[in-house]
Amino acid sequence: MNRNLVAIVGIATLAIAGLAAPSPAEAQYRQKITNDAAKCAAGAGPAVRVTVTDIKESKGTIRVQSYRGTKEDWLEKGKWIYRMEAPAKAGSMTFCMPVPKPGTYAIAVRHDVNGNGDTDIFADGGAMSNNPSINIWNLGKPSYTKTRFDVGTGVETMSIRMRYR
Repeated sequence: MNRNLVAIVGIATLAIAGLAAPSPAEAQYRQKITNDAAKCAAGAGPAVRVTVTDIKESKGTIRVQSYRGTKEDWLEKGKWIYRMEAPAKAGSMTFCMPVPKPGTYAIAVRHDVNGNGDTDIFADGGAMSNNPSINIWNLGKPSYTKTRFDVGTGVETMSIRMRYR
């Protein structure tokens, strides 16, 4: 069976089952990647070199996620573009976060101290691009207008300060 026919049969099967095939835009969400410093080398891009500072201990996992810098996507479940995780190292860590194309983006960082995959507000740390204030009133979700930034065709550099309760 040729590829086009296989694709048509697959889409028809989804339609019969009452499921929608993912749109091309949705296919761009939720990609797990590894930290590849070469994507932030001279002449590379578009990407963001993110240095996460003030990591309190070498325990658990650091997760870095990129989002489109829009109200519809920022911190919405399943709306992250790329995610990378690494074992936490006290002090600072640097990540190279590629982005699909030049545009407006935002970054969220989480330190899952016990590595259980759940958010523990009494132990885990969090941080966001542009280092907005996080308090009881915004419950850790500042407006996308405070976290977004522009990325051109090259590599942007930023420092994000980890915060803990």
